[in-house]
Amino acid sequence: MTSRLNPYINFRGQAREAMTFYHSVFGGQLNMNTFGEFEMAQQPDEADLIMHAQLDGENGMTLMGSDTPASIPLNPGSTISISLSGDDESALRGYWEKLSEGGNIAMPLEKAPWGDSFGMVRDRYGINWMVNIAGS
Repeated sequence: MTSRLNPYINFRGQAREAMTFYHSVFGGQLNMNTFGEFEMAQQPDEADLIMHAQLDGENGMTLMGSDTPASIPLNPGSTISISLSGDDESALRGYWEKLSEGGNIAMPLEKAPWGDSFGMVRDRYGINWMVNIAGS
């Protein structure tokens, strides 16, 4: 079996909403399971929280996420950035536009000194994204 590396994002009660949003950005197949489905809820009000979500994008991208139970500390956005890069300018600009909606652009997606187009945005869920479109 081939090894793969993919981001895994933790949320506080927003995993379902966030992963559904990322599904609208990247397409593909989204599967989600709750703590209740696996009888793993530590508190009754956590049964409907997402224990594991996996988005397998149409272009081979995989993004995973879950809700963090209240008993575990969480500092969203401070320990992860997700990098999207490649040479499909149309697709990457489309991702950028969708991720930017309701977010904060730290660096506009524009020509960078190294010849590529590069931008950084923190999306509406506090997740940092870097988009790099290869130059010609």
